[in-house]
Amino acid sequence: MALLLGALSAAGGVSVSAADVYEYDGVHSSVSFKARHLDISWIHGRFNDVSGTFSLDRDDPSKSTFSLTIKADSIDTANKARDEHLRQPDYFDTKQFPTIEFRSTSVKPIDGGYEVTGDFTMHGTTNKITLVLMGGKEHDFKKVKRVAFSTELALKRSDYGFDKRAIGPIGDTALIMIDCEGVRE
Repeated sequence: MALLLGALSAAGGVSVSAADVYEYDGVHSSVSFKARHLDISWIHGRFNDVSGTFSLDRDDPSKSTFSLTIKADSIDTANKARDEHLRQPDYFDTKQFPTIEFRSTSVKPIDGGYEVTGDFTMHGTTNKITLVLMGGKEHDFKKVKRVAFSTELALKRSDYGFDKRAIGPIGDTALIMIDCEGVRE
């Protein structure tokens, strides 16, 4: 997610020498999701413990890098019993797979942002995904440089080894929304 942040900052057209390093700002960022329940309603949630960094080379975006780490047991759907169930082996299995991670492998500029391809690991399975990062203008506030971005993506839980018996009631596809700010001094 922080990886996405940097891509969008470059879209703002601010000139910077070489690569700038940004840290994920957990106070002004969020990683949330929604998934269908019985194909009649949506269950919404978020992850409360997310970290990441990115280096952004505005002169040569292909040299930019992005990484994001989510602590899977920080899942929060505003229902304590459901959250505990989602941490169990038939869903996230947070004891065996404590993190969800993204590491970029390529970055290219697109109109209004960046296309970032990388390795996404969840539930012990790694797949290559491409994120489209939009937004991203740099803002200097109280001598701290900030960049923000947004992206949405759909992931199939069946692509990541989730218990197929549990996919039916909740649905296979989860929609992920990422709104991030990155900071550098």
